[in-house]
Amino acid sequence: MRQTVFICLWAFCTGLAAAQGGKGFYKDMFIDGGINLSSYMNFPSAHFLELQTEAFICSPRKSQKKTYYSIADTLSQRQVFGGSPIDENGVLLYPDGAPRFRMLYTNGGSAARHGRSMGPLVRERIRQYIRNGGSYLGSCAGAFIGSRAVKGDTLKYLDAYYGIWPGLTISTGIITSQTNITFDKNSPLLKYCDFGGDLKIDSLYHNGGGYAVTDTLWPEDTEILARYDIEGRTDLKLKKSIQGFPCIWARKESDKSGRVILCGSHPELVKTGEKLDLMCSLVKYALDGTGTPVIKDKLVNGRERKMYCFTHDNNPDYTAIGDRQYHHFTLDIPKGTDKVTLQLKAKPGYSDFDLYLLAQAGQFAFLGTATDKALGSGGEKKLVINNPKPGKWYVSVYCDTTVDTRQTDYGTQYSGCLEVLNGVPYSIQADF
Repeated sequence: MRQTVFICLWAFCTGLAAAQGGKGFYKDMFIDGGINLSSYMNFPSAHFLELQTEAFICSPRKSQKKTYYSIADTLSQRQVFGGSPIDENGVLLYPDGAPRFRMLYTNGGSAARHGRSMGPLVRERIRQYIRNGGSYLGSCAGAFIGSRAVKGDTLKYLDAYYGIWPGLTISTGIITSQTNITFDKNSPLLKYCDFGGDLKIDSLYHNGGGYAVTDTLWPEDTEILARYDIEGRTDLKLKKSIQGFPCIWARKESDKSGRVILCGSHPELVKTGEKLDLMCSLVKYALDGTGTPVIKDKLVNGRERKMYCFTHDNNPDYTAIGDRQYHHFTLDIPKGTDKVTLQLKAKPGYSDFDLYLLAQAGQFAFLGTATDKALGSGGEKKLVINNPKPGKWYVSVYCDTTVDTRQTDYGTQYSGCLEVLNGVPYSIQADF
């Protein structure tokens, strides 16, 4: 009964936190179930936390008892993640390179084969996604591919892995079995769940996953979230004991970057109990680790700022806005100012897109908190602030237009207003 009450209370608290913490992103989680990965489109933890998710999946084709992936599969995967004419820099990134989803989850499978199927452009897109503030969680193969390389007699798969955690991994050698895991008393996961008070989870499914190498190229700012506990397990017959080795670990390089969490085992499909609590804790820690909002620039009195560039212009400070994205600016208002007028105009030809104008003194202006707002349909807005408080103000543009979605054999497919994926150009001006 204690466990049930605990989970129900946590569902309310974390669901509320997720809703409040997702400002500035299109959705919460994108799931990679692509080539040579398991084709899971969703997880119990995502439902439990009431997250908005999308996915790309690619199941192997069968011919004469053989399985294979076609050229079309590879092309589809690279267009989703790497970009296409309708979405220049791929599903994970906004036109200016900001993360479009709060986190990316990568399924288990074959890390090296999946990484190579992604190609160098997509691998760099994922690195950019992390650098610019998106978080990452990977289980088993998803953990291997997130690391720098696999350590053996040599370092393997340097070309295929993302390297978003710059350390090394080693396979445990445990196939289709279970391991126990334990938590150190300072594990960050304990702020989400106490795991029954004994700091331990029994019988977590494990199938060829890895552990983090701590004696070679260990990034000092890495956090160990949980450790393997195989004490007394003579049935495993390992060449080297992994007792106490890192099973789950994390790193956040800077305030601007996202958090990377790598897990050697498989908690993702469990529907109840402490293993579900574990997966929910990992997801929450990833979501809480996204980068801080970026300020485009300071608005200058009387000067129109045109955000007319697109991804290929490689000028993110002046690039158009994406769907459900915020662009943030600051404005210094001197003492004695009796009125500030803010004007927002979509570039000619883009007036049907819905852009909002928001302002607030002293903190970022979001839809739910901004003190001054100009909402409604269309791309032209005017906001007049009388007798504004002197000092720093935050001004935000929000794009409310987005795409329609449906689920297909390849995961989530977009339709409707696809033009928004490459951005809505606009101009903004402050006068006082």
